[in-house]
Amino acid sequence: MILPQISHLVSICAKSGVTQAILSPGSRCAPLSLAFIRHPNIHCRTISDERSAAFMALGMAQQLNKPVVLVCTSGSATLNYGPAIAEAFYQQIPLLILTADRPAEWIDQWDGQTIRQQDIYAPHIKGSFTFPDDANPTDKLWHAKRIVKEAIVLAKAFPSGPVHINIPLREPFYPAPGENYNFEITDMEPVLDVETGSYALREEVRQKLKNQLSGFKRILLLPGQQKPNLKIKRLLEEIVQNQKGLLVTDVTSNMAQPLAIVHHDFFAAEVSKDKEMVPDLLISFGKSILSKSLKQSLRNCPMSHWHVQPEGSVPDPFQHLDQIIRLQPEIFLEFLLKEGPEIDPVFGQAWKDKNEIVKTQLPQMLNGASFGELKSLSHILHALPAAGKVHLANSMAVRNVNFLGLSQDKIEIICNRGTSGIDGSNSTAVGCTFTTKELVTLITGDLAFFYDRNAFWHQYNMSNLRIILFNNHGGGIFRMIDGPSNLPELEEYFETRQRLNARLLAREMGFEYTLVKSMPGLKKGLADFFQDSIKPKIIEIESSSELNSRVLKSFRRKIKARISKKE
Repeated sequence: MILPQISHLVSICAKSGVTQAILSPGSRCAPLSLAFIRHPNIHCRTISDERSAAFMALGMAQQLNKPVVLVCTSGSATLNYGPAIAEAFYQQIPLLILTADRPAEWIDQWDGQTIRQQDIYAPHIKGSFTFPDDANPTDKLWHAKRIVKEAIVLAKAFPSGPVHINIPLREPFYPAPGENYNFEITDMEPVLDVETGSYALREEVRQKLKNQLSGFKRILLLPGQQKPNLKIKRLLEEIVQNQKGLLVTDVTSNMAQPLAIVHHDFFAAEVSKDKEMVPDLLISFGKSILSKSLKQSLRNCPMSHWHVQPEGSVPDPFQHLDQIIRLQPEIFLEFLLKEGPEIDPVFGQAWKDKNEIVKTQLPQMLNGASFGELKSLSHILHALPAAGKVHLANSMAVRNVNFLGLSQDKIEIICNRGTSGIDGSNSTAVGCTFTTKELVTLITGDLAFFYDRNAFWHQYNMSNLRIILFNNHGGGIFRMIDGPSNLPELEEYFETRQRLNARLLAREMGFEYTLVKSMPGLKKGLADFFQDSIKPKIIEIESSSELNSRVLKSFRRKIKARISKKE
């Protein structure tokens, strides 16, 4: 039986700009799935593993900048969406989650595939709604349509994020023979439009900010994780050129440029101890930053902190937040470029000198290093195409890329730093391939890769996917942390040593596969790795966790000594 409230739900989604849906098979959700499948303006894919499905939808929505629909059946299937929903919440990525459910009277009655689904994703959700379980009287249909409109607006409103509609459904679930969805009628339903404010910089606010800025001489600009924005990037470049601020970036900000401080993680712990480097004003925008040592060091600096964000709650990661500026970042940066004071050149030079030491020393040390993760990663970063999408898995993959820096201007860096988990890196990258013809390169470690193997368990083309898999057969990051690195339980209980490689998975899933154990092997494997092909490709680089740890610690020690000698 075709339910009018479900037909309207799908039509409202389509009219509101939703074009993509990820469905997971199930019986209870059949009315929802069929309605999306049969609507001519929505592209549906079916992914059996709900956890992978949700991360794929996240990867798609992150690129599309609009909600992607997720549909699953009732019961534990709904729980499997949880990790991706939390990630979407903290990354501010719009998702519309539709979970089929039993009618309310059958909850907790030992009925199959039934759990308590109302508010199941709290508190990592922008809003939760419960759908009416029928369309009679007509007020219930009006209520259902209102819920869908409000949910879509909420998912898109800044800061965007996931919104959940729980949908009780009664049997029968399937349309009778000859019964069709009448989208011509339901598509006439108007959608809910919301006009957003301009957030212009009012004259009285401009004068106030100008007066406040005149009291600062050591201004540090720290963009957090965000999508590439050419206008912001150019403004930051002009600000640095005109000495209106010092720019510190990491790879997840997508704001790196020649004048930025990009190697700060090698000396961030010293910032609060060196009076020439201590900022008196920190200006941030975007989301989180990668460097734990920089966060900790800035917490110990006597400074003001301004965060620029048009709407939404603002965290205080540096423990000095004293002003929230409700503007789009580019509007504020234009103001800073025009009205901001020149910074103390001693402050800027102190950061630049240390950054230059790292920039000069790294290539020399890499040239003399043994084959391993850092040496091979450096070669890979130089071999990347000039444009495309690069996904970085959490743990050492994103940190190592940040240590080395990435100079390509047109590459977008993507990483699940909302919750910083390893659980959905593959699936997020696969979702990205569904939205672009550009190459999508995933750089990952073995635990993140094997954890998310079901990302490749589907029937859809992803020939533009390239995976660089660093396999040291364990969680190498724990050798970099002082606590577990000295414990006798390190290998079994922290590194979780494993013997897998990707050869059989590649054969099963239809990947081209290359195993690399040396620099000549890597150069040979990369020769045509980024060329077009009809299959996705994996290069697996085997190395020693112990050696990788020694090399990185040696780099840090030598650079620290070189900086100290310079001082």
